[in-house]
Amino acid sequence: MVKLKLVNVSKKIRKEQVLRGITFETGDKELFVVTGPPGAGKTTLCRAITESTENLTHSVSYTTRQPRPGEVDGRDYYFVSEERFLQMVAAGDFAEHARVHANLYGTSRRVLDEMVADGIDVILDIDTQGARQIRSSYPTAVFIFIMPPSLAILEERLRNRKSDREEDIRNRMKRAVDEIREYSLYDYIIVNRDFDRALSELRAIIGAEHCRSKLVARAWIEEMIQ
Repeated sequence: MVKLKLVNVSKKIRKEQVLRGITFETGDKELFVVTGPPGAGKTTLCRAITESTENLTHSVSYTTRQPRPGEVDGRDYYFVSEERFLQMVAAGDFAEHARVHANLYGTSRRVLDEMVADGIDVILDIDTQGARQIRSSYPTAVFIFIMPPSLAILEERLRNRKSDREEDIRNRMKRAVDEIREYSLYDYIIVNRDFDRALSELRAIIGAEHCRSKLVARAWIEEMIQ
C-alpha cells in the first residue's frame, strides 16, 4: 500500500519544478524533523501541514503503546507488539527508535529512504532521542522544535487530553524540561501559542527551505547566462 502511494506521487514530481520563474531540481528532497515535548502540538501540526501542502508526506511511526481513542492503525501509528518491535530493531529496520515513557517508537528506514530518494518531501514528528539519531544518519535534514508557551500551558494541554494517568503526566512534564533544554540544537523554533499562527510559521519554514540556492537547477542557470 505504501509502495503504491510512493510510485503515484513520484510520477508527478520527477520533472523539474518551476517556481516564480526559477527552475528547481526535484531529485533528493527535504526531510523535515519536527520534535518537542508531548502536548506541544507537533503531531497535530504535522498532520495539518501535510494535508495542506502538495508533495509533502507525513511519515507514520511504529509504536508499542496502546492506541488512544480515535487513533487508527496505519494512519496515526503502526501499532505492534514489543516482541515484533525488538525483532525489527535487531534487523536494522529503523532509521531511529527510542523508548519513551515505557513505550517504544521507531521510524522505518526503508520507507523513509524510498520517499526521500523518490523526490518526496517527508516530515517526521519524533522525540528528541529520535531526532539525535536522525541527525547522525541524515545530516542535511531540517530540524524544527515545537515549543509550548509555558510549562503551565503544556501541563494543561496534557490534562485536557484525558488519556494519561497522573503518574504519566508527571513523567512527561519532567521529561519536557530536559527536551526543552536541547532547543539550541535545532534549526528553527516555533512557539505554539496559537495553532493557526504556528501552522503558518511551519509552512513558511518549508517554503524557505525550498528556495535554497542548492536546489536551483544548474542547467537552468547555465542556459540563462550563456
